[in-house]
Amino acid sequence: MIKVSEHAKLKIASLMQEEGFDPANDYVRVGVKSGGCSGLSYELNFDKTNNEMDKVFEDNGVKIVVNKSSFLYLVGTVLEYSGGLNGKGFVFNNPNAQRTCGCGESFSL
Repeated sequence: MIKVSEHAKLKIASLMQEEGFDPANDYVRVGVKSGGCSGLSYELNFDKTNNEMDKVFEDNGVKIVVNKSSFLYLVGTVLEYSGGLNGKGFVFNNPNAQRTCGCGESFSL
C-alpha cells in the first residue's frame, strides 16, 4: 500500500483539476522504471482508468493505481509534497530503498 500525506493530497487534487482530471473518480498512477542515477526511478501520472494488471488503493481520499511489476518496489512508500522556495515537489519516502540519489528521484534496492 502507498500512503499519501495531507499536503500531497491537496497538491494532487489541485493538479488533477488543472489537467482536466476529477480527483473523486480518477487515479494517480505510481510506478517504477529503470533509469536514474541510482538504477530505478519513480513515475507519477494521472489516469482515468485501471486495468487487470494494476493494484488499486485509496489513501487519504486519493485513488492510486500501481502496476503489479512496480508494486513490490513501492510497498510502504509515503508520497509527500514539499513546496516553498527550497521545495522539491513530490517526494517518495520509500522504506525499501537502500540507496537514493541526491535529488530523491531515483533509488536502488
